[in-house]
Amino acid sequence: MSGTSLDGLDIAYCEFVFKKQWSFRVMNGSTLPYSKTWRRQLADAHTLAASGLLELNMAYGKFLGNCVNEFITKNKIKAVDLIASHGHTIFHQPENGFTFQLGDGSALHAEIDIPVVYDFRSMDVALGGEGAPLVPMGDQELFSSYQACLNLGGIANISMDVRGRRKAFDICFCNMTLNHIIGKTGKDFDKDGKTAAGGKVLPKVLESLQEIYADLRKERPSIGRELFEKKIQPILDEGGASVPDMLRTVCEGIAIEVGVSLPKTGRLSMLTTGGGALNKFLVEMIRQKLPDRVKVVVPSRETIEFKEALIFAFLGVLRLRNEINVLGSVTRARRDSCSGVVVGL
Repeated sequence: MSGTSLDGLDIAYCEFVFKKQWSFRVMNGSTLPYSKTWRRQLADAHTLAASGLLELNMAYGKFLGNCVNEFITKNKIKAVDLIASHGHTIFHQPENGFTFQLGDGSALHAEIDIPVVYDFRSMDVALGGEGAPLVPMGDQELFSSYQACLNLGGIANISMDVRGRRKAFDICFCNMTLNHIIGKTGKDFDKDGKTAAGGKVLPKVLESLQEIYADLRKERPSIGRELFEKKIQPILDEGGASVPDMLRTVCEGIAIEVGVSLPKTGRLSMLTTGGGALNKFLVEMIRQKLPDRVKVVVPSRETIEFKEALIFAFLGVLRLRNEINVLGSVTRARRDSCSGVVVGL
């Protein structure tokens, strides 16, 4: 799993058992930071000509295979049934009928000789869906004890049970904004939100962000890099604002958007994961913005860091079983689907 925030590659070794309902274990997990070269290549991939993008797609697939091989060797893993690979999103334009995650599955399989499931989003887009979010299927089957599951990744998204039907959508940009701002100081991320905690809210910046997100709320589309570069980044790069103030303002905005996304009544327990769940200041801001009826649950670090990798492993299992792994009720596709390309069986 590689997220939009470019933190690194998440690899998780998971076991799934079905006895009336699904249970799971995460037996090993690692996050491999990207080298400066890979980070630059992934960040600039959308600017490549077709031949360059195809070349990078194969190279990244081989890179993924090598990383998995090293992970298996390091952890002395004896048995692997399949590799489920999300890849790294380069283009996400469901309104134009396509989405593209870098990392060729055939190249990955060639390096490791284990069956691979990849390209989980294209089928849903072909069915008229957003191709996202896909994690709600795992929320529904693996984390059903929580009424809502909030993911604070590069993009914050949420899934919840609404009258017996799973509902989910992207909320706002999260770590993409925070990491972009703190990157101006040479750091990769704001550890524990300490820099943000020292800033103050910039009302005009907050208002500009809220105007953008207010428009998104009307349709709740999936959001991607294109929107970030077009509308969010110019606001973040406005001159004159200090890094702490900008971080503080963005945290305030994220907390407000999380609050707006939740039902107006009823008690609920909300599992909170993703890299942003490690940002203590951001989590505290979210708690402050939510009413007492909402319990914000931050789980173990293992669940925080590897929940998305775990769920894409689960989607891979469902694909091999030819069972539904994408919910049209959350992506707005014409129907549920069994999505993912299988290589090596």
